[in-house]
Amino acid sequence: MPSGSLQRRHDADRVITLPLPAARTLHLAAQGLLSTPRRKATKADVLDTIRQMAQLQIDTIHVVARSPYLVLFSRLGPYQPQWLDEHLAEGKLFEYWAHEACFLPIEDYGLMRHRMLDPGDMGWKYAADWHAQYRTEIDDLLAHIRATGPVRSADFAREAGKSNGWWDWKPQKRHLEVLFAIGELMVAERRNFQRVYDVTERVLPHWNDKRHLQPVDAVAKELLRRSCRALGVVRSDWVADYYRMPRRPYADALHQLADEGELTPVLVEGWKQPTFVHRDFAPMIDDAANGKIASTVTTLLSPFDPVVWDRKRAAALFDFDYVIECYVPAPKRKYGYYVLPILNRGKLIGRVDAKAHRASGVFELKALHLEPGVRVSGRLTSDLRRALQRCADWHGTPQLQITSAPDELRAALATDDD
Repeated sequence: MPSGSLQRRHDADRVITLPLPAARTLHLAAQGLLSTPRRKATKADVLDTIRQMAQLQIDTIHVVARSPYLVLFSRLGPYQPQWLDEHLAEGKLFEYWAHEACFLPIEDYGLMRHRMLDPGDMGWKYAADWHAQYRTEIDDLLAHIRATGPVRSADFAREAGKSNGWWDWKPQKRHLEVLFAIGELMVAERRNFQRVYDVTERVLPHWNDKRHLQPVDAVAKELLRRSCRALGVVRSDWVADYYRMPRRPYADALHQLADEGELTPVLVEGWKQPTFVHRDFAPMIDDAANGKIASTVTTLLSPFDPVVWDRKRAAALFDFDYVIECYVPAPKRKYGYYVLPILNRGKLIGRVDAKAHRASGVFELKALHLEPGVRVSGRLTSDLRRALQRCADWHGTPQLQITSAPDELRAALATDDD
């Protein structure tokens, strides 16, 4: 029997059993949601938070702050959104397809490089047929950027009368996406959240594949490690989704990391799957299991927050069934267009369909729903009122307007503590 198997069998009798709330605590600790910051956020905190999560998903919907800014707010509290833009422009972050389109720390560029060199599995993100059909035009566009400097998609006009095709994009936008997918272009900065593309050798002049590129297997193992660290608590059916790695059994790989000391095997009450805690959070296991530490954070989460972007993981950890309904036809929506999960002291206790009316200074709660079994208490309403007001103030829309909410909660939220 392999030595690793002997070690696992030897350790089986002393594996710790965690109650589900403890697993949540460790996960939220890994995600930077264990406690509210005690000081004002700094620009450096933005970069540190992205490193902690490993990536920050990008989305353009703007009914409240765009997702990457809101994900940071959930962890940092009030901060200056332009700090994220500045980190990108200063070369401390880069964009690529990780979980989806994401900001990533620049030191992780090599972890994405193999995807750029072999983008065949990226589907529409690469569009191999488009690349083959328009190879000459794409090469000409690349030469133009190399000679004249950065471009935006907005620099090119759509041909009159042509509005169909892949994502209804003008040809140059598709060309730019292809060049981005294969790593010939990078996003040098964003202006009004629009990508500004430049050739990779200008954005990242030090990079050299021959000197810096790690073997495929080494990169795959490092991505697995990063996923485990970002999740804190991990199961084999969760790890692939974080970086969109190949879907295959990962149990043996996780046991190997446990044998190497990277992970600690645990049991979680109610789960049949083998579960592991990353070594960075292993010192917290006993206190989490005994309830001595728990999340004290109350905040709204983006639909694209890592805590909820894996629907099955959110259901297992939080008993929270979440669907992003902005892509669902309006008549079929259950909760609303852009619904933000509500995190309260380690639980997902509800969701709110929110809209920031920036011109009028109103933060509208179009519909607020509590999860079944959530009791409206004085502490919950106080937590929620403060969190909602803090979010509204940060948006520059300090007037809370509750359009729809459970009667008891609506009355409590309308009461001012001051």
